[in-house]
Amino acid sequence: MQKFKSSSIALWGLVLSSMTLAPSCTDLHEQVYSEVLGNTVNPTERDLPFILAPTYASFRSLMFGWQGYFDLQEESADHIITPVRPNGWDDAGTYRRMHQHTWNTEQWQPYNTWNQAYATITKVNMVMMQIEDGTLPLPEAVGKNALAELRATRALAYYLLLDNHGNVPIVTDYRDASLPTPKTRQELYDFVVKELTDAIPDLSTEVRSMYGRVNVWAAKTLLAKIYLNAQVYTGTAQWEKVITETDAIIQSNEYRLDDIYSAVFSHTNQSSPEIIFSVPYDEVYGQGNQIHMKTLDPLSRLVYGMAAGPWGGNCAVPQFIDSYDVDDSRLYDSWIQGPQLNASTGAVVINYVNSVPGIGGDGVIAPSNAGYRIGKYKVKQGATSNLDNDFPMFRYADVLMMKAEALLRTGRADEAAVLVSQVRARAFKDNPQKATVTGAQLLQGSNYNYGLQAVDGTVNATNGGADIQYGRFLDELGWEFTAEARRRQDIIRFGVFQTKSWFNHRPHANAQSRTLFPIPNAEITKNPNLKQNLGY
Repeated sequence: MQKFKSSSIALWGLVLSSMTLAPSCTDLHEQVYSEVLGNTVNPTERDLPFILAPTYASFRSLMFGWQGYFDLQEESADHIITPVRPNGWDDAGTYRRMHQHTWNTEQWQPYNTWNQAYATITKVNMVMMQIEDGTLPLPEAVGKNALAELRATRALAYYLLLDNHGNVPIVTDYRDASLPTPKTRQELYDFVVKELTDAIPDLSTEVRSMYGRVNVWAAKTLLAKIYLNAQVYTGTAQWEKVITETDAIIQSNEYRLDDIYSAVFSHTNQSSPEIIFSVPYDEVYGQGNQIHMKTLDPLSRLVYGMAAGPWGGNCAVPQFIDSYDVDDSRLYDSWIQGPQLNASTGAVVINYVNSVPGIGGDGVIAPSNAGYRIGKYKVKQGATSNLDNDFPMFRYADVLMMKAEALLRTGRADEAAVLVSQVRARAFKDNPQKATVTGAQLLQGSNYNYGLQAVDGTVNATNGGADIQYGRFLDELGWEFTAEARRRQDIIRFGVFQTKSWFNHRPHANAQSRTLFPIPNAEITKNPNLKQNLGY
């Protein structure tokens, strides 16, 4: 385990008071106290990571926990499905409803994302209160930086709520015990943008020492992403603002594309020069990344010498796999496919195939080997049920592609093509001529063969993806960012989520309502001020 990573994970698990008990590296004769009174604490800048650590901790469960952000973004989109398997996975139709967009307020409640986002917000509000009222008497300059980082972290949590639920309460006062009232999506958007723009001048520009924390570049990436989706959130596009924020990150020269695509997602990815903001995980100290358990067949334990047996659930949508160029190395870096060999004997234990007969509900059960498995987060030999791999929420490739999309949508397709070609280059090292795309190509439709799939694998497609505006660029987003908890957001922005069929999914009768998840019923019960989203 790397020293840098283990120390960063350890910070995430500390409580606020632990900073007062940290032993000195040189003085081995410190007096140990049974308790520390608040008025005896005099924290300094070196204590800041300990103070802020709890505000980040909730992101681990939020991202990869059950009904977490990954599930909401991917299971409802066109890359990943969880079919019924011989060993289960019907789960009373949970994943089928996610795939077919037939969830309602009773059957699918994204409690985890909602609860963990507000857990972060509550912790931020508490620490901000302690700094502002002097309970944590930080030096003035340190306190100013801390408050900026806290506001940006809270803005990140509110962004996730903005994207998933839209109309939620804004709570900034830890002492206020009154039941909050919901804000409109526009009001929430305005709040998040203002919080970020106000915080950015006082955020750290450091990179490595801020790993797993929000520095100025992470805040600008988040702001660019919010502007990228502004038309969805508010009805008004903000493409030029996307370009302004991404240009600032590019011109900083603080980040670059990793030479090796798979290194961005490995169990040592904390050293990748591409990662701008990550959610750190650790198999011992920061558990929660169990994506391999959810996707791999139980027999895959023999391939990786695992003590735990995976659960064998989700896999790739065959239509998406068929959209790849066979020379694109991301096809093989992102998806586990073909014969899988026993690590000890070399014998084939399972052969993953790119065919899935159905998702269940009609008596169709997918064989154990049906569908390519998520392999983006590399599984090391001897892996436990929790991976060491950190989740790169923001990375430099995303910055380049956000700028490219804004250029494309404002009539500068050739400029966009230069950036897309730059991102593609490492995926076509053996065929460099294929890395280059033109502006004219980015203006074409999608290569994804959208349409309903029959049990025999044939697709009933009328026009596939040919009619999708900037569909080829959407394909590029899919090939680069598959299984990174963002596909729902992308296909909503391109109108695909609301209009297209894929695998066993048809557009919902009230498709626009499905672009937001419902407010959890339990929250409405606790707070009658909340109003359910339209269509539920």
